[in-house]
Amino acid sequence: MPEARHSGFNLARHCLAETAGRLPDKAALYVATDASGVPAETWTFARLEEAVLKVAGGLARLGLDRGDRVLLRLGNTSDFPLFFFGAIAGGFVPIPTSTMLTRAEADVVLADSGARLVVARDPALLPHDTPGVIVLHAAEVADVEHAAPIAYADTRADDPAFLVYTSGTSGRPKGVLHAQRVILGRRPMHAGWYGLGESDILLHAGAFNWTYTLGAGLMDPWSLGATSIVYAGDKDPTIWPRLVEAYGATLFAAVPSLYRQILKYAEIAPDRMPTLRHGLTAGEALHPALHAEWMTRSGRPLFEALGMSEISTYISSSPGTPTRPGSPGRPQPGRRVAILPAEGGTEPLGPGETGVIAVDRSDPGLMLGYWNRPEDTAAVFRGDWFVTGDLARLDDDGYLWFEGRSDDLMNTFGYRVAPQEVEAAIATHPAVADVAVTDVRVDDMVRIIAAFVVVHDGAALDEGELEAWCAERLAAYKRPRRFVRVKVLPRTQSGKVMRRSLSDGIA
Repeated sequence: MPEARHSGFNLARHCLAETAGRLPDKAALYVATDASGVPAETWTFARLEEAVLKVAGGLARLGLDRGDRVLLRLGNTSDFPLFFFGAIAGGFVPIPTSTMLTRAEADVVLADSGARLVVARDPALLPHDTPGVIVLHAAEVADVEHAAPIAYADTRADDPAFLVYTSGTSGRPKGVLHAQRVILGRRPMHAGWYGLGESDILLHAGAFNWTYTLGAGLMDPWSLGATSIVYAGDKDPTIWPRLVEAYGATLFAAVPSLYRQILKYAEIAPDRMPTLRHGLTAGEALHPALHAEWMTRSGRPLFEALGMSEISTYISSSPGTPTRPGSPGRPQPGRRVAILPAEGGTEPLGPGETGVIAVDRSDPGLMLGYWNRPEDTAAVFRGDWFVTGDLARLDDDGYLWFEGRSDDLMNTFGYRVAPQEVEAAIATHPAVADVAVTDVRVDDMVRIIAAFVVVHDGAALDEGELEAWCAERLAAYKRPRRFVRVKVLPRTQSGKVMRRSLSDGIA
């Protein structure tokens, strides 16, 4: 892998060119709007590659320069992969974003990234007008998709490929910049997590803006010649097993929360979904009871993975790595993963000792760094190790046992959310004197975000007003599900809020 860093390499070409030449008429992508088994769109590898290169040509025609950022405000439609891979093919840097972001949140990403172009078919998804930024929607999107194609850009492995935004502990989202080589860092997952091959048909339930979906739902299947299914209809939990059956999906990927909803609302039995070999799960911890229920009712295993935006998944179970309830698995073959002392140091700890998970910085899947944040980038490295912030231990067989976070980041429905970002939005309400946010346990399998609010003396503020305030400023997955009035927030002697003590006894 290291030699590829210094030679010509383009992520889009790696995912599409070889397969389009070898399997031009094979289906690369089905776009489904229902479970009839008749796709609304079918994209072969040859047609997909041609469309991607047309988008690359259309973007170049707009006057973009190599490395310019392109903000994508597109949902789960074929537009998304065309513009994502088209931008990379042309040497530009796409920024996938959730359609759940509010306009104000999109403004923050646009300003921080310095994007020169925004793409959104739906004008409601556009940020506010910004001088110097080109905006494409509706007819302009179609024009770009029908431009004359160009050749893949002669990028190198360490050149920027795409930029994703994640919650930052400063209270503002921070960009994670990935290189063209990131696709090479995903190769250990093919056998080490999926058991993925050319004959597979993979259905991913996530949104394209998420690195879990970008990798497992698009990049990896296409790089191997497998078929992806994107679903663009209503998200009724009962639709997923019907989609698996209608399209003959062999793999299904989702977060544990969705598997729980499927079990609750759908009829699941071993004779359902006959083509499905197993399920994949990541984004949040898989509770052993949930896994056991899925195996009992479906007759198939779930293979879990642990990862993050900066490195994607690097720990997993797989067809070749038997699951152990409560553990996400072992380091994937080819990964160099260690447990380092939480308080500092670069010498790995031994089996059974708890510390912070670290990945060798030579891993090609590791980010280039945080966008325009050299201090934050430097802070997550110790010598040759990238330090994840996740606390864990390895047992004698190499299985990892997760122990939580070394910071305050929350995990809700597969999204990592910084409490500072939510607190900053709530604190702007004129009636709020102080606020702290943390996640609280509802039951053994579910955690939700809760806000603990101190109100100014004499001010009137109810939960409905706070909910409406957050709805205008935060994406749905960041909003507190519970608001608790308190007289004072617990703090350390140095003044730091003791978030974890707030949740004691609330659930």
